[in-house]
Amino acid sequence: MKFIDTQDISGKRLLIRVDYNVPLKSGEIQDDNRIRASIPTLKLALDKNASIVVCSHLGKPKGQVNPELSLASAARRLGELLNMDVPLAPDCAGQETLTMAKNLRPGQVLMLENLRFNPGEEKNDPDFSRQLASMGEAYVNDAFGVSHRAHASVVGVTEYFDLCMGGMLLKKEWEYLSKVLDPARPFILVSGGAKVSSKLGVLNNLMDRVDAMLIGGAMANTFIKSMGYDVGTSLVENDLLEEARQIINKAREKKVSFYLPVDFIVGQGIDSSEDSEVVPFQDIPADKMALDIGPSTCTLFAEVLNKARTIVWNGPMGAFENRAYAQGSYNIADLMADLPGETIVGGGDTNALIHKLGIGEKFSFISTGGGSFMEFLEGKPLPGFKALEKR
Repeated sequence: MKFIDTQDISGKRLLIRVDYNVPLKSGEIQDDNRIRASIPTLKLALDKNASIVVCSHLGKPKGQVNPELSLASAARRLGELLNMDVPLAPDCAGQETLTMAKNLRPGQVLMLENLRFNPGEEKNDPDFSRQLASMGEAYVNDAFGVSHRAHASVVGVTEYFDLCMGGMLLKKEWEYLSKVLDPARPFILVSGGAKVSSKLGVLNNLMDRVDAMLIGGAMANTFIKSMGYDVGTSLVENDLLEEARQIINKAREKKVSFYLPVDFIVGQGIDSSEDSEVVPFQDIPADKMALDIGPSTCTLFAEVLNKARTIVWNGPMGAFENRAYAQGSYNIADLMADLPGETIVGGGDTNALIHKLGIGEKFSFISTGGGSFMEFLEGKPLPGFKALEKR
């Protein structure tokens, strides 16, 4: 792949795909981290006297114009961060938008309206790809978060440019995630979240690379039940019990240390808190569910993590949205933040947890991708990367 910092972009009009799929409430941005993450690429381009056409999606309008999912607030916020006016085009295609793009002068920025207002975006439609490509003279993908999508603005558009490259954020993602392929050891995977099904690919693909796996979150329930223990009313994927047993056996065969929680904080449900208690993993009451890892598990996991030189973490240790079941996730996050090794984090819930604690700067790298992060760890080729490599 080529990257923007090694290419001659002086004076060129760049079409830059970013990921501004930010959380909104009453039209106000609740978290602007994704917009901030694109600033190094945009400033590099502006310093080279380029003009910029920024494009992104927001939400799931499914090919229909939805004013509530307009990128107007993102354009305003970007303008504040760049200290300049960033007008929003009336559409992401069409003659009026094309005229605005072609009239840009060096050092100016235009934002296209939500790409997913056009049905051609998610269909990777060649005609829409061609229209998008007409907005610029060179293409930059700086949206790792959608690089696992074969959409027009990620894949199709590259067919119509002579010069395609990755942005600085994409480069940073590539460099850090590539460390997973050749890690400093001991290399430990911390996996949590709700479902084993969403992590099977990662667990199987990294089994040959890691020295240890720490399993928390609701996905741990499936593993524990697969070993013959009762887990009460806890969330379990019963159709994956055999898969879970196979992963445990595979870890044993490959001499990968496989750690499950030894105790849990249990309660009646995710929204309850008054009846929570700590119990050993083999003594979960029949009428309660495991909702967080317990203090002994935190101590055990800490002993393992303290020896690590590379850690990849995806998925919280419990139902952290409820403070009563957040301590396990908080403990692991605080511990990892102070470790001297390489700490790489990805996934929406895990990122939200770390930003909530205000300790993001203490981690080596926080990926901006959810699905892209997981598919990379699964060993799957990302369409966005393949498109840039091809060009």
